[in-house]
Amino acid sequence: MATVATEPHPTANDAFGPAAALSCRECGHRYELGPRFACEFCFGPLEIAYEFDSTRVTRDAIARGPANMWRYADLLPVPRNVAELPNMNPGLTSLVAADRLAGELGMRSLHVKDDSANPTHSFKDRVVAMAVEAARTFGFTTLSCSSTGNLAGAIGAAAARAGFESCVFIPAGLERGKVVMAAVYGGKVVALDGTYDDVNRFCSELIGDPAGEGWGFVNVNLRPYYAEGSKTLAYEIAEQLGWRLPEQIIVPIASGSQLTKIDKGFQELIKTGLVEDRPYRIFGAQASGCGPVAGAWERGHDVVQPVKPDTIAKSLAIGNPADGPYVLDVCARTGGAVAHVDDGQIVDAMKLLARTEGVFAETAGGVTTGVLRSLLAEGTLDPEAETVVLNTGDGLKTLDAVDSGVTATLAPSLDAFKDAGLL
Repeated sequence: MATVATEPHPTANDAFGPAAALSCRECGHRYELGPRFACEFCFGPLEIAYEFDSTRVTRDAIARGPANMWRYADLLPVPRNVAELPNMNPGLTSLVAADRLAGELGMRSLHVKDDSANPTHSFKDRVVAMAVEAARTFGFTTLSCSSTGNLAGAIGAAAARAGFESCVFIPAGLERGKVVMAAVYGGKVVALDGTYDDVNRFCSELIGDPAGEGWGFVNVNLRPYYAEGSKTLAYEIAEQLGWRLPEQIIVPIASGSQLTKIDKGFQELIKTGLVEDRPYRIFGAQASGCGPVAGAWERGHDVVQPVKPDTIAKSLAIGNPADGPYVLDVCARTGGAVAHVDDGQIVDAMKLLARTEGVFAETAGGVTTGVLRSLLAEGTLDPEAETVVLNTGDGLKTLDAVDSGVTATLAPSLDAFKDAGLL
């Protein structure tokens, strides 16, 4: 079992930078840094606690850093030489000024944080990059996970780059593009009958079995480190806005970890003095076919009732989200909300974002854009407030969600084109 730590492990400052300990999100009990994820006293989830060095965490120091997420190394549980290690080096993706979409929706200021430009075309490269560094330190030889698709691809690529074996587990029936991407890097891809939650339970069993010896499960025994990668979205958004926090942000919910870590990132920026402390509102977005957190919000409950997923937004199809209760807390504290849109609205929103801004989002981006439009229509979002909406993946991964888009099939002649009435 874990031992209680009153001080960081002697080598922690070398391997984990400003990270001081693991802290239980429920009871606050602290542990030394290690490959563990649950409190032995209350079974609450563990997360990283920090002691930041104010002399190192400055805007100028960040600006001098690499053009990727490691520019924020002094705010993350990684070694200070992390940029020199073999990694996929994700991050610093575009913050698109979505003026045409804003005009169509009647908004004053709107940006799309487009994470489709990461190495494997989703935000999962950020969290996997963090897990790789922890796995290196703990001496793991194999990277693994339960995944709805994007994470599997990110692990395959990162493991190949860093010299790990990989074996990922997915629910059968995922989008073919995501399965191919996960497999092409040479690792093992295992499909299991059932939902993501079934796959996740299997991984929890494997981690306690001798067969899992030497395996780093990024969203289980490496989860406290892995999850910190989502904070870099918060850091980048603030820096790209000129070192200020957006007034409103819309974040997709799968496990819910991304949303809670973006909030944590904003709070750390305030704590370190990198941004002015001002109010911001966080909104969560789910698909109606897998909306347990949105359902709890609508009913005014603080307990999230699991559901069986049935939606085209497969990357968000987690029926029992681990961070669901914490999402409710964050949205309530910041004055936000959690909402959902159905599959038809998701597809319409994907097309709207592509048509107005040239951003081809995967279905999760359709969820956030659809919720943006829905919340504006009902008056929950302020159209005058500076707003950011997240697109977490590339539409090429979810082609089955949209039709072919061919306007017409014609003979290769000018007469045929004119006769078709397309001018």
